[in-house]
Amino acid sequence: MSTLWTSEDAARATGGQATCAWQASGVSIDTRTIQPGDLFVALKDVRDGHDFVAQALEKGAAAALVSRVPEGVAADAPLLIVPDVLKALEALGQTARARTEARVVAVTGSVGKTSTKEMLRGVLSGQGRTHAAEASYNNHWGVPLTLARMPRDTDFAVIEIGMNHPGEIAPLSRLARPHVAMVTIVAPAHLEAFDSIAGIAREKASIFEGLEPGGTAIVNNDLDTTPILLDAAEAAGATILKFGENHGADYRLMNAQVTQDATVVRAERRGAAMLFKLSTAGRHFAVNGLAVLAAAEALGADPALAAMDLGQWLPPEGRGTRETIVMDVVDDHLTIDLLDDAFNANPASMGASLEVLAATKPTDGIGRVAQGRRIAILGDMLELGPAEHELHADIANHPAMQSVARVHCVGPRMRALHEVLPEARRGRWAETAEALAREVHHVLDAGDVVLVKGSKGSRVSLVVDAIRKLGQSRAAGRQEAD
Repeated sequence: MSTLWTSEDAARATGGQATCAWQASGVSIDTRTIQPGDLFVALKDVRDGHDFVAQALEKGAAAALVSRVPEGVAADAPLLIVPDVLKALEALGQTARARTEARVVAVTGSVGKTSTKEMLRGVLSGQGRTHAAEASYNNHWGVPLTLARMPRDTDFAVIEIGMNHPGEIAPLSRLARPHVAMVTIVAPAHLEAFDSIAGIAREKASIFEGLEPGGTAIVNNDLDTTPILLDAAEAAGATILKFGENHGADYRLMNAQVTQDATVVRAERRGAAMLFKLSTAGRHFAVNGLAVLAAAEALGADPALAAMDLGQWLPPEGRGTRETIVMDVVDDHLTIDLLDDAFNANPASMGASLEVLAATKPTDGIGRVAQGRRIAILGDMLELGPAEHELHADIANHPAMQSVARVHCVGPRMRALHEVLPEARRGRWAETAEALAREVHHVLDAGDVVLVKGSKGSRVSLVVDAIRKLGQSRAAGRQEAD
């Protein structure tokens, strides 16, 4: 494998002291997934990474980035000793960014960051060597780690940037120094830390502060807070490209035909007609796809080739993946269709997922219940602040709910929705995901299509696991992050 960091380069970048000469082909913060040749970064989080240095070295780590010689590790072991491990990781990220000629795009938004990042990875990979954040590595250590892992000869880099509190996005954007920065959407999420949606918009818009001179801002044109985003982009001196359904969008959605397992998109690119297809259902994916095409063009990629490659993209696991559960090994017609969207949730993404569920076609006449049903299993949406009760209850008013036969709710916050559902649509309520997971064999039947959606902290992924155990999974396709 090629060398990513030498001891000399890393010491120069961080101001640290290497105990000996070494070469690293990767960077890792987790001994569970560390590969031989990685530089292990001993971050302190829930556990102190220094406690795992010996294990990392035993597994073949080239060296460890530490602030002290850990207990049980020899003083002459391959180490890079620095005053502060996190700051040293940031320095590695800064140096890696400075030594590459890659065109960089940064993505943030209340909904769709990771899916959009993966779309960008897919379309750019066909046009150059592309480096992208692993999973949802988008916070104060995830962004510098992604940068520190970037090879020198990268052509395109995709950096996802998230936040939980004010003041987090701008420093990370300045570290990434993107040529293109994008805000997918501004929606009620993390309201516990912000006074209003406008406050969230200002924080998201701060991603433009890190733009390189002459950079491009990709802005959603359909939001109440669009003016805030546009003002920030103009203040940063950015070229602005707008996407969405409203008049004035450079990339404008004219129609999205959502079928059971695909979305056909008719759009205009600066007034010129364009047509492309996504291999997954969802109007929200169509809108974000336009943002991806705008970003690809701004990065210098071929927009026509990007539109073609967009059709090969599939959502990452837990973010709208569709799969079929075969319930009987003898009769493979006895199936349940599962929409796994259990990784994250807020009111906007909840509505988008319900629209996808509404577009599906259950199968009649194969289960105990004569008619196949659309079923939603919805977990708590977290970090919504004082309005959380009303925001949960208001899901009952979403138009897509008219197509859902039964709604089962998980968690204390989702009780607000359960209480206002019409009796015919009101399913079970459970305090915990574990409790409802034990009941899935009672609430589902062959022919049903079931959506499982909730914030990660609601743990509704346990319900997904329980549904998979009802039979054998036959995935429609998943795209794993590098």
